[in-house]
Amino acid sequence: MATLADVARRAGVSTATVSRIINNSPKPVAEALRERVLAAVAELQFVPNANAQQLARADRTAVGVIVHDVSDPYFAEITRGLQRVATDHGRLVIICNSYRDPERELAYVDLLHAHQTAAIVLAGSGYVDAPITARLDGKLRLYQSTGGRVSVIGRHEHAGDAVVPENEPGGYLAGDALYRLGHTAVGVIAGPRHLTTTTDRLAGLRRAAKEHGHRLGAKQVVYADFDRNGGAAAAATLLEQNPGLTAIAALNDSMAVGALACLRERGIDVPGQVSLIGFDDMPISVDVTPPLSTVRLPLEEIGVRAMSLALRDGDREGPLVEHAAAKLVLRGSTAAPPAR
Repeated sequence: MATLADVARRAGVSTATVSRIINNSPKPVAEALRERVLAAVAELQFVPNANAQQLARADRTAVGVIVHDVSDPYFAEITRGLQRVATDHGRLVIICNSYRDPERELAYVDLLHAHQTAAIVLAGSGYVDAPITARLDGKLRLYQSTGGRVSVIGRHEHAGDAVVPENEPGGYLAGDALYRLGHTAVGVIAGPRHLTTTTDRLAGLRRAAKEHGHRLGAKQVVYADFDRNGGAAAAATLLEQNPGLTAIAALNDSMAVGALACLRERGIDVPGQVSLIGFDDMPISVDVTPPLSTVRLPLEEIGVRAMSLALRDGDREGPLVEHAAAKLVLRGSTAAPPAR
């Protein structure tokens, strides 16, 4: 593999001259010299070292994105929006999966800082853990102090700009819809207990229950992983613990799809016997039978807005916070409870 020194020897110039030319240094270079160096680069098939280029340039070209799991449809949609904006700005996106491990997330912030990325976007729920939150915030503030920019999605009390999905209002919309249909025996498939997205959405459901004169008892809420299998297992538990259940609210659509499979396997008609509502409005929501009622968040737009904040130009007087509205979408999986 050709080196910078090989190119310099072939072109008959110093390595410093080669470096200035391939890194587009503002220092003037004679055109004939530039052409000779570029000809040597092509002849030797020289590939510049990205890390060395980063150090040689005044600007930072890469941005880091930390998600819980890019294979999760929620994060796939958000990442689509993030990458669209980054591409428009000529930025390379480094995607890191934390798999909902806060220690891994902290390590990724350090790694992206060490690689001198232009920005870090945290695109996953925060944690119901004050010490972890404080440690992460400290690392982000240190990164900002060295010129890096920070943008977070759905996080509480962190440095940087933020896009805040309406998780609590969305949870309220889901609960209110079920209670307005006449349901009184409602179960909830919640996500992991330690995530703020779970607590926010569940708080909205509890608010709706209270307004309608009901409450969600301990047996009516089952915590599970934010995926299909978690939803199926939680639905089975809810049905066993609440024999008279007539409605289930799942705190994301992947869990709702798992719940739908569980109900189908047990011969329970949806929505004839049990209504089901999800959250996020994933593309699969309209493809299942019956089509899934859900709470829509503009996920790709959230990604667009978060990356736009991270890469915005100009002086900053303080962090910006933008809210992403939740919208109720009623389809075929919800109806009035069966007559007793």
